[in-house]
Amino acid sequence: MAHTQAATLTTPDGVEASTSQRRKAVVSSFIGNFVEWFDYGAYSYLAVTIGLAFFHGDVQNSTFMAFVLFAISFLVRPFGAFFWGYWGDKYGRSRTLSWSILLMSGATFCIGVVPGSQTIGVAAPLLLLLFRMVQGFSAAGEYAGASALLTEYAPKAKRGMYAAVVPGSTATGLLLGSLFATVLYGTLSSEAMESWGWRIPFLLAAPLGLIGLYIRRQIADTPAFRKNVERTQPLEGVPKRSIFPLKLLVTHYPKQVAQGFGIVLLNAVGFYVVLTFMPTYMSEQLGYDTAASQLATTLSLLTYISFIFLTGFVADKIGRRSTLILASGTFIVLSIPAFMVMNTGHYWLAVLALVIMGGFLSLNDGALPSAICELYPTAVRFTGFALVFNAGNAIFGGPMSAFNTWLINTTGNTMWPAYILMAAATVALGAVLWSKDNSRRDIDY
Repeated sequence: MAHTQAATLTTPDGVEASTSQRRKAVVSSFIGNFVEWFDYGAYSYLAVTIGLAFFHGDVQNSTFMAFVLFAISFLVRPFGAFFWGYWGDKYGRSRTLSWSILLMSGATFCIGVVPGSQTIGVAAPLLLLLFRMVQGFSAAGEYAGASALLTEYAPKAKRGMYAAVVPGSTATGLLLGSLFATVLYGTLSSEAMESWGWRIPFLLAAPLGLIGLYIRRQIADTPAFRKNVERTQPLEGVPKRSIFPLKLLVTHYPKQVAQGFGIVLLNAVGFYVVLTFMPTYMSEQLGYDTAASQLATTLSLLTYISFIFLTGFVADKIGRRSTLILASGTFIVLSIPAFMVMNTGHYWLAVLALVIMGGFLSLNDGALPSAICELYPTAVRFTGFALVFNAGNAIFGGPMSAFNTWLINTTGNTMWPAYILMAAATVALGAVLWSKDNSRRDIDY
């Protein structure tokens, strides 16, 4: 068979990205994010059972404690952002992502083999917390690093499409986690679920993580990163590459940090409210059947995944700014009506409302990775994305399930998630209006 030379993208400095390298970058980014969010989804969707396995007390209290532990694990993500951002901007995207997926899959597997509280007592929730914190630390580099990698590998006219692989793979991991939870709840008894059934999704992380690690070790670093490392002459208006990317970021790009933090807010809140908290909300707060609640979330995730690449395409056509403005405005207008419909007690109307919210969330999340990456130059791109994304998720994303549960239990008002979504969308809209659209600019600087 005749050998065919791979097509390449040639940068002005002669650094080339082959079609094969771009394909491997896409596949490895997809698998890495898939493994990470498959675990996060499985934990959230199985929170009721995990709570019973690791915490004593009634269902409501044990579920709340499971969500508290879920939120606590997010507190290490800003520290992970500093660590992975430094390594990613100093030593390269590919090498950093290889280590992050190794830590993530290892910690996830360990969760699957930790005995419950009936076996080892208080050591059980403490070990669960430890491994969740390791996951939180490693997750801080995954989403940001994959976004930087794909944005830098992509042709300028397709950065939105390439970067949309990151939220697409994230939602696919959640979808499989939801499907696993649906099947497990539908086929196993409560005793079997609490004893061993909930462990199955976590044990699958080991082989999946090894596959992702193998692919990532085959990828050369991005042309933009290699150009930045090899550049000997400073660029006009762009500071010299620093030994400490975080210092360079906060001293030269504080406005972009504030803009990025505001822009990620709708993703941080919306992702966890719409795509992870809803099964518990619908079953525990609205009284729907557990399996039916899982099905509703599964359908919402399918909608999200179906639209995510379309919204990446839209963001390439009309710009990130216009796409994000439309997404924020939609949540400001439709959040309260959607939750009012969900509270009517009519199941299929609730499903329709959740599916619509999943579709509009994809409008925001499909444009987000490329928009955030385009805020920062190559020397601080990983650090900038990791900082704003993980700080936003640590403060506003991870605590959402526990915070909503507490608000609803305290006030008796099941509309709180809608109010929180509206507030997040309003802040995100202000940040987008404050920022510039960089979708037509070269970012290899």
